Order: sequence, then C-alpha cells, then structure tokens
Amino acid sequence: MSFTSDVKDELARVEPTCKHCEKATLAALVRIEGTLFVSGPGKYRVEIATDSASVGRLIIRLLHGIYQLKTELVVRRSVLHKTPNYLVEVPAQQRLEGALVDMGVILPEGGLNMGIEPELVKKQCCGAAYLRGAFLGSGFISSPKSDFHFEITVESEELADGLVRLMAEKGISAKVMHRRNSYMVYLKSGDAILEFLAFVEAHKSAIELEQERVVKSVRNDVNRMINAELANEQKATKAALGQLLTIRKVLDAHEFESLPPALQDFIRLRVSNPEVSLKELGARANPPLSKSAVNHRLRRLEELAK
Repeated sequence: MSFTSDVKDELARVEPTCKHCEKATLAALVRIEGTLFVSGPGKYRVEIATDSASVGRLIIRLLHGIYQLKTELVVRRSVLHKTPNYLVEVPAQQRLEGALVDMGVILPEGGLNMGIEPELVKKQCCGAAYLRGAFLGSGFISSPKSDFHFEITVESEELADGLVRLMAEKGISAKVMHRRNSYMVYLKSGDAILEFLAFVEAHKSAIELEQERVVKSVRNDVNRMINAELANEQKATKAALGQLLTIRKVLDAHEFESLPPALQDFIRLRVSNPEVSLKELGARANPPLSKSAVNHRLRRLEELAK
C-alpha cells in the first residue's frame, strides 16, 4: 500500500469528537468525490467514487446513519491498474434533497453551493473533520522517504479557498494552484504536512512521517560532513601539489644543502607527507611547529621559486 492509502485507512477509522463531525466529513466527501445528477425539480441522485474500501464503507455508514438514505454499492476493477474501485450510488429518494441542502452541496433555493457551508465548520473539531473528509476524497501525500508533497484537488476555487482558510485557522499555511479544470490545495513543508496530519488525527501516520524526517536529517548531516571532509581533502591535495611544484622549481635552481635548515626541514616534511594539510605538517615536525610558522617557511620557499 502507498503512504496515501495508509493515511486514508487511518482517517476512515477516526472517532468523531462531537455529533456534528461526521456530517462535516461526509459533506466534504460528497462535495469532492460525488457526482450530482438532476432529472427535474427536486429530483436528484448522487454517485460517489473512491478507490479505498475503508472510505467506501465510511461513506455508506454515514449516509445510512445520519440521513437514513438508501445506497447501492458497485465494485469495479480498473483495467489499467488492476485495482478495485468502489462506486456508492444514492438513488433518487424523498430524503435526498434535504440531505444535500444540509451538507451544503446545494442551496435551499436551488443551485450548487460552491464554497463550504459555514454551519458545518463552526467548531474547530468540525473544521478538522471537514478537512479529514477532503483528504479522504482526493488527498495525496508522498512517501516520507521521498520529497515532501501534499495536495487535495477540488473543482471550485471557492472550495479550495475554504480549505485553505480552515487550515489557516490552525496555523497551517497552504497554497492554491489552478490546474486545468481543477484547483490544487498543496503543502510543501514537512512541518506543515505534519501539523495537518496531527490536526485531522492521523497520529500514527504523523509519527511515521516524523521518524523519517529525523532519519533524513541525520543522513543529510552525515552527507554534509562527508562532503565537507572530501572538499577539505581535495583542497589540501591541490595545495600540496602546488607546494611540491614550488619545491621542484627551487631545487632546480639551488642545491638542497645550500638552503637554510628551516627550508630543508620543510621540504623533507612535505615530500614525506604529500597528502596532509599545513597544520598536520607542523604537528609532524620535530619539534612541532605552529601553522603560522609552517606558512612562513612556505612563503620563503615561494619567494625563492619566483
């Protein structure tokens, strides 16, 4: 299973905080995953599709429990992905119009409600429940092992803006991107994704994400240390090569024995230890030399080379 599937499976089992939370979750699911069919004044039927069995069961349970609506379930199999798809059909019936108004899908006077019905999300727990339903509908979250990415896709800009406002009330900063005929509400920050999961009560998934963030952080720190060490080694090697070339120029023009003892000592050290830094070179001298003393001898040698 993907991480998205794991999160949805966990969210489908969250117990409601208050008696209105489940209505908010169902309303978001119907708004985002539902297709509304109208055959005349007050004559509606709805189809809600999902690729998650646990989400399909939740939709049926809530439609029966909250509104006592009759439903039919059709299980389809994707030819392309060889995975099951669940279609919850809500046929035309007496209670359906009132339920759609109550969920903020249609307006009392007729027509579609493009935003979020304020009454559904008056309490913070109901706002979290609505976001939970939105993610159950069209949410996606990348594996914690890859780059952080989170999105919920909706069809109207008003609904996208409403989801952003609900997240903002909890201090979660989301953005909206217009993509063809839909709007994508997305989060890129690991912190923001973690806060969302905690807010909608996907606690197990939040822990898994945080554990992977710690692993990533440690791995990145180790990689930075290794890269810095390699860069220092390359820098030291390049510098040592330049010093060996300087020594060659000096010895081409001067007899070794004619050089001052301090320069003779430096040459012996550098030729014997071509890979080490100047600081390490000074530590290997007898007696040990400071880095500034080694630098002074190198400058004298470079002046001779010129």
